[in-house]
Amino acid sequence: MNLVIIKNNLKEALGVVERATSENANLPILKNVWLGGVGGAIRLVATNLEIAISTTVPGKVIEEGNITVPAAVLRELVSNLPSERVSLEVKGGGLSIQTDNYHATIQGLPTEDFPIVPKIKDGNQYVRMKSGPLKDALTQVVVSAQFSELRPELNSVLWDFKIDEIKIAATDSFRLSEKSIPAGQFETNQTESSRMLIPLRTAQELTRILPEDEEVEIKKDASQVLFRTEQTELISRLVDGNFPDYGAIVPKDFETQVSLSRQELLNALRLAGVFSSRVNEVRIRIPENKKNIEVFSVDQTVGENNYLLPAKIQGKAREISFNWRYLTDGLKAIKTDEVFWGLNEENRPALLKSPKEASYFYVLMPILKA
Repeated sequence: MNLVIIKNNLKEALGVVERATSENANLPILKNVWLGGVGGAIRLVATNLEIAISTTVPGKVIEEGNITVPAAVLRELVSNLPSERVSLEVKGGGLSIQTDNYHATIQGLPTEDFPIVPKIKDGNQYVRMKSGPLKDALTQVVVSAQFSELRPELNSVLWDFKIDEIKIAATDSFRLSEKSIPAGQFETNQTESSRMLIPLRTAQELTRILPEDEEVEIKKDASQVLFRTEQTELISRLVDGNFPDYGAIVPKDFETQVSLSRQELLNALRLAGVFSSRVNEVRIRIPENKKNIEVFSVDQTVGENNYLLPAKIQGKAREISFNWRYLTDGLKAIKTDEVFWGLNEENRPALLKSPKEASYFYVLMPILKA
């Protein structure tokens, strides 16, 4: 193998694939990235056996071939190279890296030992959409998922496909996010509804590697899903489980309705967080027929905090506690200046959404009084 590539192109490609690598004492090659020149293109691949990411980058293929080398070592070296033009050549069992005034050799492992990246079976059905809206949707919902080995459905993101709509949702049992993508924003040849559970880590990687404005194609089979853009592919195992039937817990009616500035509420919560207890509790006081809400927090060892916020209030007066970090996550996912906050009793969930955008909502349970 003999390749010539621009440093920044190689660095960006490594950034895409590297987080799919894994430290595994039984399979040390999983910490390596597969690097090769194939069919006139330079390709990088990494996998941890749950996720595989591959990407192609522009460059010159003088001689085809391939090798695997430790991803972290290659990334650290490339990041600090003094020259933009880099030559990569397999010599013996190592990768020779050379610029005008620099040379190094990284010991590699043969590609024959690298795991075979699986293919989607019967992958004729597809969904296609712009990558930007998908990236935004995943970013909005992953905040509600939870890494959990005991409940894999909480360690996942629901992809609920219907002909006229795709719903993407996540929950950790304390909160729930849902984003709807209407049919006008995607095209498909699927004729039947379907569901799949995408691992949380896969969804998080997609928010990181998806470009802002390319087409992304999604295909799946019984156990895997593929996301493909012009240069990059991510294939992942699916979660085997049943996502909670959450429709009944999403509140439709509210005893108290509040409309206020999203940014002002975010600022109030950040200040309250300085004085909140170990469970991140803040108290929300909503008077009846008033024009302000109060955000209150106290910590016996730090002090107390009280913040008045202008708001439009309808319905009953209420005093209720929330985890301020969870509230902040929901507010960050909403993109409009104003936010609607619907509340009921403290043993029932509250709902945050934009008053102008019906495609996203965030449901959060209050903290019950001891």
